[in-house]
Amino acid sequence: MNQLGKSDLYVSPVSFGCMSMGEDVSAYRDLLRKAVDRGINFFDTADLYQKGLNEAYVGDALQPVRKEVIIATKVGNQWRADGSGWDWNPCKAYILKSVEQSLKRLKTDYIDLYQLHGGTVDDPIDETIDAFELLKQQGKIRWYGISSIRPKVIREYVKRSGIVSVMMQYSLLDHRPEEGLLDLLRQYGISAICRGAIAQGLLVGKPADSYLQFTDGEVASAAKAVIKAAENLALTALDVALGYVWGHPTVATAALGIRTPAQLDEAIQALHRAEPLSTEQRNLLRRAVRTLRYEAHR
Repeated sequence: MNQLGKSDLYVSPVSFGCMSMGEDVSAYRDLLRKAVDRGINFFDTADLYQKGLNEAYVGDALQPVRKEVIIATKVGNQWRADGSGWDWNPCKAYILKSVEQSLKRLKTDYIDLYQLHGGTVDDPIDETIDAFELLKQQGKIRWYGISSIRPKVIREYVKRSGIVSVMMQYSLLDHRPEEGLLDLLRQYGISAICRGAIAQGLLVGKPADSYLQFTDGEVASAAKAVIKAAENLALTALDVALGYVWGHPTVATAALGIRTPAQLDEAIQALHRAEPLSTEQRNLLRRAVRTLRYEAHR
């Protein structure tokens, strides 16, 4: 397991992204508990998901093993009263109110990692930081981080806050964090929590389709490179896709959206192999895709 930034949280290289749960709560509870039993200890949710029900499902499933797991959730997106959508709200009062609701749904008296679920440079950033720092002092959260792919926002929190992590999309097909963000985080002792490591399944067997600025043909070429590497290394495509992001030392864990027993079994197998690719192997894969850069919020 890897230490999450400057915290005392040690997370499994594969983590459970709980963004989308089905209607069968009992089946999902079994998935979460099996994940714990097989070595996954980091579970990421958000108050936004399923209008809070997601947190409730996670809390119900993990309450009996609370001391064995690390629970991360997010705040900042406020559902409208009519349910038509949500608005961005990073203000201190809202964060302090929302944490109480998340604690209740999660059936816990503390959150291991509380994350700002987005952000802009026009936010009252110091006020937002004050909210997280106060929650730390009160013992309601152990550590805090942000979930963002906006370079400007990330740089502001790196400079001004005590974040221990940044959740960001990162994969062979979305290698934009390599432009400088990953090295910046490493310089400040902040970890990256990787989401999207398999690029919506496109790197591990899903039919090729356009993705970000890549055409379906370019995606197909990247997938072929992953498959070839897997064959050469006697690994699976999932091993290679995860090994690519693990190869950067800033990455502490890769969060997978696990929805079925078969997906969990694959994730567990990858967890127990958990081998980062070497620099040479990663460079070989990178030659299969053109370089992308962040186009906005730089």
